[in-house]
Parts: sequence; structure tokens; C-alpha cells
Amino acid sequence: MYKNKITQAILLGAGMAVAATSFSTIAADVPEGVKLADKQELVRGNGTEVASLDPHKTEGVPESHVIRDLLEGLVNQDENGNTVPGVAESWETTDNRSFTFHLRKDAKWSNGDPVTAHDFVYSFKRAVDPATASPYSWYLEMTTMKNADEIIAGKADKETLGVSAKDDYTLVIELEQAVPYFVKMMGHTTVKPVNRKVVEKFGDNWTKPENFVGNGAYTLDNWVVNERIVLTRNENYWDNDNTVINKVTFLPIENQVAEMNRFLAGEIDITNELPNEHFRRLQSQHADSVSISGNLCSYYYGFNNQKAPFDDVRVRKALSYAIDRDVVTKALLGQGQKSGYFLTPEITANFNPVTPEYGQMTQKERNEKAKELLEEAGFGPGNPLNFTLLYNTSENHKKIAVAIASMWKKNLNVTANLENQEWKTYLDTRRQGNFDVTRAGWCGDYNEASSFLSLMQSNNSSNDPKYNSKAYDAIMAKALESTSDAEREQLYIQAEKQLAEDMPIAPIYQYVKARLVNPQVGGYPANNAEDKLFTKDMYIIAE
Repeated sequence: MYKNKITQAILLGAGMAVAATSFSTIAADVPEGVKLADKQELVRGNGTEVASLDPHKTEGVPESHVIRDLLEGLVNQDENGNTVPGVAESWETTDNRSFTFHLRKDAKWSNGDPVTAHDFVYSFKRAVDPATASPYSWYLEMTTMKNADEIIAGKADKETLGVSAKDDYTLVIELEQAVPYFVKMMGHTTVKPVNRKVVEKFGDNWTKPENFVGNGAYTLDNWVVNERIVLTRNENYWDNDNTVINKVTFLPIENQVAEMNRFLAGEIDITNELPNEHFRRLQSQHADSVSISGNLCSYYYGFNNQKAPFDDVRVRKALSYAIDRDVVTKALLGQGQKSGYFLTPEITANFNPVTPEYGQMTQKERNEKAKELLEEAGFGPGNPLNFTLLYNTSENHKKIAVAIASMWKKNLNVTANLENQEWKTYLDTRRQGNFDVTRAGWCGDYNEASSFLSLMQSNNSSNDPKYNSKAYDAIMAKALESTSDAEREQLYIQAEKQLAEDMPIAPIYQYVKARLVNPQVGGYPANNAEDKLFTKDMYIIAE
């Protein structure tokens, strides 16, 4: 039901100039007759403490939630997920390989300096520079920006990146291949600009409140680690006159029950999640506060493909097959999540995946096949499989891990020892490959299947399972070179088929976004499939 709502504007890849006036309202749009509350302050649960607020040194959703308010890229999204102007008020391309962005002349940094094309040139080069060690540098490689791959690999100088400032307000980006969805990709956290003077003066300390300079609708007022991040209005923001909320506070609450209780006590306006076991009660007693929407994300378990015994496809398949996904989606979650047998969610624009063979079996058939595979791999009563399942601290993740570990024990006599780590440590552990099996989730960076499927390419630094398949890489390379939408979709389907054959990960379910939202919060973007919430577009209604 969500596919039509999230279809991106077709003009983005149409090879024509797009004027800013052709887009919908991009600031808080308060309907006539709505009375605003005197106190315009918003409090959001954010799941966990952020690892960083530097857009070129982050990789997680919690960080993006905050950075979205602090820094503005070339484009934004509206409440329905359509791409709309940000710092760039218009852009054009004739071949989907060379893009010219025209920056608004009233965009300013919070210190009053103008935001220019040179800021984006510096920032993009910083993101790909190996010295920055960006965990998301691969994202610019996926755009096919000229020389990005060579620079990231340390084979070329960052100054050779295909980005240049024609003048202070004209940015030109050159790609190596035609990418019709390139403009959509410019809304991501990694391609947000940073202020060069501030970064070079303070180094890693530039994100401290006393040093921070941003160009978003809000600026960093206070940051108490593991307690709160407070943002206040950036008076120099180009659209400040149409911004309504004066202050937004992000709370790092990992326990969903605690977050729910604080919401019900009136302390939080928007939760990050809601506790699965309380969902039905909340839907019954607080229906006006329960928000459920399609979400461009997949939940999966990643196997360490370079570590025995998970370097054996039979072990990976056995563990994947033995997961009863319907129990997870219907009994544990029950909010509309779909059982997952492929990485790319079905709501992804212009993508219609084919359910793999194992997804068409009954659970009994999968369990039987899983036993056969595990025995073939040398595991059984005399040699039971025992490993560690890693997940980041969260009651919801814990419940799913306990349930799946129970399935493995019951159906395969496999022992999974559960280990939870706080967010930043968990990310480091995964990146270093110090795990057996790990919980993971992936949310689309843009609404196109490659945003998911590129994750499993061998050159992707976020490929924590360390899956390395020449066949898969070849399929994806061909897909990214294709100029035919129909051919590209078929190649994506082939890529999913290859993943089902190699099983580097075990897809578990496709997300919905279930959270609690105060009915007094106006402008909440319930139809944005990427869950991109901009505080500047919201407002508090008087009770």
C-alpha cells in the first residue's frame, strides 16, 4: 500500500532543469485555523547515544536523526519522501552523468558565513579522503563520482574527485556512469557539508557545542553524553522565518518500556520505537498516539563469512532456514512487519522481488533441510554447534534474539550465546569482524534497490559479514552500468537470487516504523518511507 506514496518525482532523472518552484512546501505548513501552542519545543527518543555528530564519521540511524536538523545538504525530502530543494534550489543534467546544482544565495552557516559550492567541494573530498577514515566513504563510490573509488583505495589524490565549484553558487558533479537516481542520493548524511574553517581549527572537537557551526535549521546548544542532545533554532538558517519549533531535544533511551513510560507521562513527544509486548494495549488505549508506517528497512542476521564454521554455506543456510520468520513478525512483533527472505524491502520503488525457493517451503520443510545441511557440514550430537550471537543493547532486539536462539536449539540442537553491546562498541566490534553472528538492520539511503544490494558488494566498507562473491559483484557492476530500468530490475532480482544461494546473511523481516507520536505534534511525516523527520517541518498544536 505504500509504494505509490513513496514514488519519487520522476523529473529527478528526466535530464532537465528543475526549478525550485515546482516543488511542494518545504517548511512547516500550518493549516489555516490551527492554533499553535505557546511553547514550541519537541522532545524525541533517539534509541541510543550517538557515535558522533560528524557527518563524515557516522554510519547509523541515531546519528542521522540529529544531523538532519543540524546540517543541510543539496536536497531534502518532503513528508511523502519526494526529493525537494535544500541548499540547492535547482539543478539540471542532460545525460545523468554531469549534474549542475545552483545553490541559494541566502544559505548561511550558523556563524553568519555564506554556504557556498566550495563548502560542498571540500566536504565531498573530505568524505573520500582515507585520512578521514569515513565508515561511509563507499557511498560516494556508489554514486560513481569520478575517481571516488581510486581515492578511497589510496591510489589517487582527493583533489581529483569529480566535483568542482564553477563559482560560489554553482556546483558541478561529474560521474563515471549515468545514474538516473543520483539527485536522490544527495539527501544522505554523508554528503552533508561541514564548515572547513571550524573543522580545520578544532579537529575532532568541532562537534562540541561551544565549537559547532552548522547550516541546518537548528544548531547544537547542549550535549550531555548518555543523557541528552539539545538543539535550538539557527537564526541564520535561510528559511528560519517559516520554522516554528524553537527547540528539539534528543534522548538516548535504549529501553523501549522506559521510553514508553516517559511518553505516557508527557515527557516525550515522539518515541524512537515502542515495546513489542505493549503494542496491542497501546493500540487499544492510546490509538491516537500509535503511528505505524511503511519503512524502507530490513532486519537481518549477518554471518561472519570469513570465520569457520560460517565460511561454510551449509552452516549459514541451516541457521537461516531454521528461523521461523512468521513467529517473529506475527507473534513477537505483530505490527505489520513482513517476513523477509530477501534483503531489499518490497516497498522499494520500481522493485518487485521474487521469493526464493526456501521462502516458498513450509517451516517444517525448512527445518528438515536445515538438519540435513548441518549434518553434511559435520555438526550433530557428537559435535554440536556453539557460537555467539551479537546484538546492540535493546529490549526488542533481545526478545528476537532469545526467540531465534530457542528455535535453533529446538530444531538443530545449536547453542547461541547471546551478547549485547552498547551502540558504539557494537559498531566497532562488527567493523573489526570480531563476531560469529550479528544482528543488523539496513535502511535505504535512497529509494532504489541498489541502496540495499550494494551493501553486499565486496568493496563496500559496511559489508560487515565480509561476503566476497565475484559472481555477485559482476551482477551489481552490470546493474549499475545499465541504462535500462527494466534490465536493472532484472539484474537486481538476479542479485537477490545469488544472495539466497550464498546466504551471507539471514534476512528476517521487513520493517514498519511503529512509534508513539503526541497528537499535538503537527506536520509529522507519516508517509516518509525512509523515516526522514525534519523538525523544521513540524509544529506543536495547542491543546
